[in-house]
Amino acid sequence: MALYLNYNDIKFQVGDTIRVKQSIIEGGKKRSQTFEGLVMKIRGQKGEKTFTVRKISKGIGVERIWMIDSPAIEEVKVMTKGKVKRADLSYLRERTGRLALKVKRDYGTNDSNGKNASK
Repeated sequence: MALYLNYNDIKFQVGDTIRVKQSIIEGGKKRSQTFEGLVMKIRGQKGEKTFTVRKISKGIGVERIWMIDSPAIEEVKVMTKGKVKRADLSYLRERTGRLALKVKRDYGTNDSNGKNASK
């Protein structure tokens, strides 16, 4: 699995919160819809890459999978950067509340002796 992805010179990775703007055609009308959530995983190779975004909507988890070359995607914008150590965040599905969205961790700062100062 890939750790990061480039979309029109915008680099995002697993753990980032992104906003995807896509065009939808309903009944002959074209409209735009945004989906903001956490990048759960990036899969595939070359032209077949996909990325999965998850958000919590009214207490229910919603996931969307997009092909990176999809013509429906108008724009991808990185809202916040995340700090994770895994390429697949599927373990967040079992978590609820704030724990389901917590991917950033403060690993502390090192003092002059090289020991972790935030113990």
